[in-house]
Amino acid sequence: MINMKKILIPTDFSEFGEQALVYGCEFAKQFGAELHLLNVVQDAVAMFPEPNMMGTSMNDLVADMQHLAQKQLEEMPDFPGMEEIKVVREVRVGPAFLEIIRYANKAEIDLIVIGTHGRTGIKHMLLGSVAEKVVRKSPCPVLTVSHPEREFVMPT
Repeated sequence: MINMKKILIPTDFSEFGEQALVYGCEFAKQFGAELHLLNVVQDAVAMFPEPNMMGTSMNDLVADMQHLAQKQLEEMPDFPGMEEIKVVREVRVGPAFLEIIRYANKAEIDLIVIGTHGRTGIKHMLLGSVAEKVVRKSPCPVLTVSHPEREFVMPT
C-alpha cells in the first residue's frame, strides 16, 4: 500500500506552480498528508557576479527576496478541505533543484509534485529544467504537472 505522509510542492509562483499546487493539495487531502510548500530564492551572487553592479549589499538583496518569497507563500490560497491538513511553508536560498532535493531528503518527503514549464529546444538548453533535474536526483517519487489548461478532475 502506498502511504504518503509528507508531500512537497516546490513553487516559483508561476501558473505552472499553481497547477502543481492543485494536484498536491488533492493528494494531501486524499492521504491526510502534511503539505510542504517550498520556494527557492536564487542566490544573488549567481544573478550579479560583479558585486559593484548593485547599489545595495548582496546580503540585503537576498534577505529582501527571502522576505518577499515568505510573504507570497503565506498568502497562497488554501483550498476547500485543507483546514485539517498541516502546511509547512519554507524559503531556501541557492540553486533551485539542489535545494529542492536537499529539502526532500531532510524533511523525509514521500512525494514531490512539481510544475514544469515545458520548455523545449534552445530555451530548454539555455535555461535548463529544474523539474527534470529534480526527477533525476530525487530521493522519492516525483509527479510533474504541465499544461495548466488541463483541469484536475477528481475521480468519483
